[in-house]
Amino acid sequence: MSAGLHEAPMTPILPGSTDTAGQQATLGVLGGGQLGRMFVHAAQRLGYRTAVLEPDAQSPAGQVSHHHIQTAYDDPAGLAQLAQLCQAITTEFENVPAQALQTLALTRPVVPGAAAVGIAQNRIAEKALFAACADKSGVSCAPYAVLETPAQLQAIQDERADLLPGILKTARLGYDGKGQVRVNTAGELAAAWAELGSPACVLEKRLPLVAECSVLVARGYDGQVVSFAPQRNVHVDGILAATHAYEGTMPPALAARARAAAISIAQHLGYVGVLCVEFFVIDDGIEYGGLVVNEMAPRPHNSGHYTLDACDVSQFDLQVRTLAGLPLPEPRQHSPAIMLNLLGDVWFDASGQPREPDWPAVLRLPGTHLHLYGKMHARAGRKMGHLTITGSDVGSVRAVARRAAGLLGLPGLDAL
Repeated sequence: MSAGLHEAPMTPILPGSTDTAGQQATLGVLGGGQLGRMFVHAAQRLGYRTAVLEPDAQSPAGQVSHHHIQTAYDDPAGLAQLAQLCQAITTEFENVPAQALQTLALTRPVVPGAAAVGIAQNRIAEKALFAACADKSGVSCAPYAVLETPAQLQAIQDERADLLPGILKTARLGYDGKGQVRVNTAGELAAAWAELGSPACVLEKRLPLVAECSVLVARGYDGQVVSFAPQRNVHVDGILAATHAYEGTMPPALAARARAAAISIAQHLGYVGVLCVEFFVIDDGIEYGGLVVNEMAPRPHNSGHYTLDACDVSQFDLQVRTLAGLPLPEPRQHSPAIMLNLLGDVWFDASGQPREPDWPAVLRLPGTHLHLYGKMHARAGRKMGHLTITGSDVGSVRAVARRAAGLLGLPGLDAL
């Protein structure tokens, strides 16, 4: 299988170079959120101009880009303008229409490719990919069944009792805990599917979860692959709350398996770009539990934001390099780090009244790096920024992270 294969030689788009019309090299991105904003910053540091296609007039990436094309992601005129401005184009999130990427790819290098993005948009295709990769990657996904028809529902109820208790997940548009329902019995499964509107779903067996981790991989046009060490992630209500990135977050053997599996999946896809693969660590009698692959994101990932402050090359630097066909150095982490996700809840007190977070107190703490995304309005659950804490040793980083989380009223303090 080779979804989004880009093995043909590509002429690198060098920093500071110009096109045939004498215009400075421009890199484009579909999507104007915070991931697009950080891509734009990374591209601009290398001297590229940037263009963002995003319908929101106040988007984080549009605020800082040289060009903001304010159209829908599938608008033909907008896509044509983006292709005219840019020498190569990427995406900041996986729910842009795959057809838009295919259209752009007719005239410009587009990474990741539409086929790989299409797989990530559909849990059914994604699960099939992981199952196909299992022999080589050494890690499979949790046992599951596809649920698209009443007949399949009946078959699961009659023949797949082993999948219960389970988690029913919509095939499309499920992220940050959305589109997921825990079910314990066949009756609950039928009721949950009906409540969701009977869309295409997967029923995944619920496993004894110990921890969650993710691995970031970057793969170039020439097949070169580099990766970051696995990081351990803590979720609250289905949304990432904190990432622990330092030696000792996972047993070495387990971390090596996760890293090798993520690289294997990228190679299997013939992937180009930055890919995040998320794993569940489960308690099945193996050291620190077994390992199953959960899902992938064909882009930089929230759990990799710590790389901006704790590594010599960030995930966004690698996104730029893969897109432009530049060399990919193996990233080196120079400091232990903990990343705290800042949701809109931080801007409200316990009674729901608006407040301004105590940034002076937070920024007095040693090793704190505040990143706000430029979003105009805070609301519960909205990703507004992140805070990364670095230091010379894990103990001091954890201590500062606890103090910062306390000052900001963040949940999950016990996990720090």
